[in-house]
Amino acid sequence: MNKIYVLDTNVLLQDPNAIFSFEDNEVVIPAVVLEEVDSKKRNMDEIGRNARQVSKLMDSFRQTGKLHEKIPLRNGGMLRIELNHRSFFQLQEIFVEKTNDNRILAVAKNLSIEENAKENGRAVILVSKDALVRVKADALGLQAEDFLNDRVVEADHIYTGLQEIFVDIDYLKSFYQKNELAIREFTTQTFYPNQFLIMKDALGSSSSAIGIVDQSGTVVKKLLYNQDAIWGIKPRNVQQTMALELLLREDIPLVSMIGKAGTGKTLLALAAGLMQTEDLQIFKKLLVARPIVPFGKDIGYLPGEKQEKLRPWMQPIYDNLEYLFNTKKSGEIDDILAGMSSIEVEALTYIRGRSIPEQFIIIDEAQNLSKHEVKTILTRVGENSKIVLMGDPDQIDHPYLDAYNNGLTYVLEKFKHEPIAGHIKLFKGERSRLAQIAADLL
Repeated sequence: MNKIYVLDTNVLLQDPNAIFSFEDNEVVIPAVVLEEVDSKKRNMDEIGRNARQVSKLMDSFRQTGKLHEKIPLRNGGMLRIELNHRSFFQLQEIFVEKTNDNRILAVAKNLSIEENAKENGRAVILVSKDALVRVKADALGLQAEDFLNDRVVEADHIYTGLQEIFVDIDYLKSFYQKNELAIREFTTQTFYPNQFLIMKDALGSSSSAIGIVDQSGTVVKKLLYNQDAIWGIKPRNVQQTMALELLLREDIPLVSMIGKAGTGKTLLALAAGLMQTEDLQIFKKLLVARPIVPFGKDIGYLPGEKQEKLRPWMQPIYDNLEYLFNTKKSGEIDDILAGMSSIEVEALTYIRGRSIPEQFIIIDEAQNLSKHEVKTILTRVGENSKIVLMGDPDQIDHPYLDAYNNGLTYVLEKFKHEPIAGHIKLFKGERSRLAQIAADLL
């Protein structure tokens, strides 16, 4: 036990089991952290759920011993609730206000001073997901770290669902003749089920081929669906072609798509869903949902019935539906949807407890979901349903999520080995030239 970790409130609200992530070191939770957790426990969202879980966990520790003294953790470490060390003597000339953040900093600073006075004093490290708290800690001469244990990937290596590979021209010819090719014939690399391969001539000619790895991971096959228009929508680039392949395949019930704004994720998913629901009648209903997480300031409480309240949040979905149905007049899409009981636009708030069989389910803005929320959604999917999760991990409005620990990234990384799942990253914006330049530059 050679380190002391002081935890900020946001660490526990992000992961209630974070205290077990510090091996055999001592974990210190300032009393003000418990106060902040207590203030969140009545929230009816993910943060409130985590606050309640932290409360139950702390209550269970009382059976082990007194929390203001060191109690052992199952991972070999120790836990202590710090009741003292609230003196602002060390901070009063730098941070005057006695805010909760500054009280947590005071605990870490005073513990650090105590340990430095000892002959074999331990390092004191403040762990916070708040960047400014870490900056303040650095100004005070404290060690500070982000909490990274909840990240699915350590760096910018999020699975893209496709890979370029250079092969001999003879293999390309064989692929076009047989519409498939055994992977062991041209490479020793291993690939994930339903991963796309862009095979190029190793000698540098313009010859190339696009294939998808079969669900056994041993054969690359020609795409089943080509350039035919779906509800007036044709793929404009190779990644959109790959996306439609996944969206139209009946043997892939879980599809995830990531990409910047304007890459066509929502439009492609809606077109594929409408075709399979309305035209082919593979599914009984098309369900479109998105989390209610505002961009910028919240607009507050809205008047009216449920659908009226949801309309501002769901407007991006209605915009795409208006384009697909080629509506000309204001309100025309509402009349169309009212006459089509097979299309339902819903908020994720109302999905808990439901069972959703024989439906094509689209979850937009899935990057704003936590791991627990995305698990709740996927466990609602019934027999003969298909679910599409899509979003942009770089555009997250949730205060405790980032590109590496959100629910969308969690799903695509966990399911990339599974034959029932497919994933693709869309790179090129197709909304407009302006939208593409803005997505790249801003």
